[in-house]
Amino acid sequence: MQTIGIIAKQADPRAMKAACELTTWLQQQGLDVFVADSLANCIEVPAKPLDEIASHVELMVVLGGDGTLLQTGRCFVDADVPILGINLGRLGFLTDTPLSNMFDVMKDVLAGQFKVKKHFALQVDVQRDGQTISSGVAMNDVVLQRNDHPRMIEFEMYARQQLVFRLRADGLVLATPAGSTAYALSAGGAIVHPEIQAISVVPICPHTVSNRPIILPAYDEIQLKLIDSPAPAALNLDGQVHSTLNMGDDIHIKRAGDITLVYLEHWHYFDVLRNKLGWAGQQ
Repeated sequence: MQTIGIIAKQADPRAMKAACELTTWLQQQGLDVFVADSLANCIEVPAKPLDEIASHVELMVVLGGDGTLLQTGRCFVDADVPILGINLGRLGFLTDTPLSNMFDVMKDVLAGQFKVKKHFALQVDVQRDGQTISSGVAMNDVVLQRNDHPRMIEFEMYARQQLVFRLRADGLVLATPAGSTAYALSAGGAIVHPEIQAISVVPICPHTVSNRPIILPAYDEIQLKLIDSPAPAALNLDGQVHSTLNMGDDIHIKRAGDITLVYLEHWHYFDVLRNKLGWAGQQ
C-alpha cells in the first residue's frame, strides 16, 4: 500500500488531532496521504470529496465512531478499498480498534498482517406516483417510521412480489448483518453473523402480538407501501440520511454491492459480541 486516505469525525478535537498525527506518521513512512475534504483546512495534504476519494487510495482510515464509518462505507460500495476503523466513539462494533492502538495496528496493516471482511449494503429507491423521488444506500439499516407525530403508521411489506404482511406499528427496521447489532437489536431482532447473506425484518412496536422479526435471503427484493399515516412519515438510512414519506409512497429495497472492512488477524466475531454486549465469559 502506497496511498492512504483519512477521514475524521467532524467537530471532534480528538479525532482531528489523531488525523494530524497519523498523517505525519504516514508521511514519515514514505506514504502518500489523501484526506476527506472535511479535513482540508487543518491538514496540508491533497483533499478529495468523500464520494471521490475511493478511486485515489488503497486503504481508507476512519477516525471516529460507527457513524463516521457508516458515512464512509456508503461511499465505498464495490470500491474494493479496505476501510480501517479507529474507534473514538462509544460502542464501536464496526470501528473496533481503540485509538491507543492506532500506530501499532497501522504497522500491522501496512505489513500485510490483516484480513478483510465484506459487508453488503442495501439499495433504496422511493417512488411516488410512479416516479423515483429519492435513492440511497444503507450499510446498517433502512428504517420506516412515524415521524414527529405520536400515532402509528400502517404499511404493507412485499417480498418476491408476494404480500408478507400488512401492519400497524411505530415502524419497521430492515437490517443487514452488520446492522443487526444496531437499531434492529434494540427492537428485538436477532444478531446475524456477518457471513450470512440475509436481511433482518424487525417491526417496531407492532400492534399485534403475533408479528415477529423474520429473516429473508439477501437477494430478495423487498417493497414497502405506506398505506396510512396521520402525518408525513420518515425513511432513514443508517440513521443519517432522511426522507419524508407521504401516504401511497413505495419503498424498494434490494441488495447492493459490498463494503470491505479491515480486521486484524486475531479478530474474532464472538470476542466482539462478548466484549461489546457484556456477555458472560469475557476473557
